[in-house]
Amino acid sequence: MSDPSCIFCKIVAGQIPSERVYEDAQAVAFLDIHPIAPGHTLLVPKAHFANLLETPQEVLAALVAAAPRVAGAVMRATGAEGFNFFQFNGACSGQEIMHLHFHIIPRRPGDGVSYQWRQGAYREGEMRALGAKVRQAME
Repeated sequence: MSDPSCIFCKIVAGQIPSERVYEDAQAVAFLDIHPIAPGHTLLVPKAHFANLLETPQEVLAALVAAAPRVAGAVMRATGAEGFNFFQFNGACSGQEIMHLHFHIIPRRPGDGVSYQWRQGAYREGEMRALGAKVRQAME
């Protein structure tokens, strides 16, 4: 399954050139053309799924299984001491391409990459109430 308007589907199909670093039956990994850091790699399913919630478990399992191999190779190739592994779901979260993808970003001390997270706090009873709502939504 692919989406003819999706840039990642076009990369998977070989219609758009990319610097592939990994490929198996379910996944492809390639260097990001706008890297946060040298070696920034995208790991995508070959089939088109817009986000994590739409992706079948077996595809997610294949992606997560490939991630350590790809991340380890990126770290060795770049001399990185660590890496970020993350993914966005929906435009409001920062997802720009609506094809599931994981970012693997190699990191080094003092690399200038920064993630500023605004930390909040729950008022008395809020966390317990929200936890109950989440558990109920799982039923």
